[in-house]
Amino acid sequence: MINLTTRSLAARLLTFRRLGAIAVSLTMLTKEEIIRTFETAGAIRHGHFELSSGLHSGTYVQCALVLQYPRFAEKLGQALAALFSDARIDVVVSPALGGVVIGQEVARALPAANDALGGGVPAIFVERDASGTMTLRRGFQLKPDQHVLVIEDVWTTGGSTQEAIHVVEEAGGRVIAVGALIDRSGGKIEFPVESSSLLGLPIDSYEPEDCPLCRQGSVALKPGSRFARTAS
Repeated sequence: MINLTTRSLAARLLTFRRLGAIAVSLTMLTKEEIIRTFETAGAIRHGHFELSSGLHSGTYVQCALVLQYPRFAEKLGQALAALFSDARIDVVVSPALGGVVIGQEVARALPAANDALGGGVPAIFVERDASGTMTLRRGFQLKPDQHVLVIEDVWTTGGSTQEAIHVVEEAGGRVIAVGALIDRSGGKIEFPVESSSLLGLPIDSYEPEDCPLCRQGSVALKPGSRFARTAS
C-alpha cells in the first residue's frame, strides 16, 4: 500500500510532466491540506453511520461533498493520477457510484498514448445490474490486454474494487493498479496488484452486533450511494 508523501509526489509529478500529461501544479498536497479540503466541503461527518459494507462507524467520509466542487475534484484527481505516472494506463475503470467523478478526473490528468480519437484516456465505470452483480453496461467495452487503472473514492474493506477487478478481467482487460482518494482501513487491505491511496485515514468501524454506538441506543444512518448490504 502506497500513501502520498511530499518527496515521492514531487518525483512523480516531474515524471508526469515529462510524459506529456496535462500541466499540474507542483504545490504539494500534504495530509493536512487534503483533510482541510474535505472539511471545508463538509465531507468528513461525525455521528453514527452504516457504511456501504454494512459496517458501522462514528465517522463517515462523503467524498461526493468535496467532489461536487470542480476545482477540488480536479486538484485531487491530478494528485491521485500522479501516483501512477510511471505506469502505462489505457483506461480508468471505477465502481459506480462513488468512484465515477474521481475516476473521470484521474483519467483527465493522465497522459494518453496513441490517442487516435483525441479524447484522452477513457473513464468508464462498472455498476450493479438488477441482480446486484457488478458489470459493464451502457455499451462500455474493454479490448483484450488493455491496461486498466481501477479508481475508487474510499476503501473500507476494498470489496467494490475487488469486484471491479473481476469485471475487468472477465472482459479481457488487465488491471495494472488500483487507487483511491482515501484508505480508511489502516492499510490492511490486500489487492492482487499495486495499490496507492492519496490519504490514509484509519477510522474505527464495527460489525453491527459489536457496535458501541448501537449499544448506546442510537440508530445508524445510511449516507452512502447504496442501501443494500454489499461489499464496499
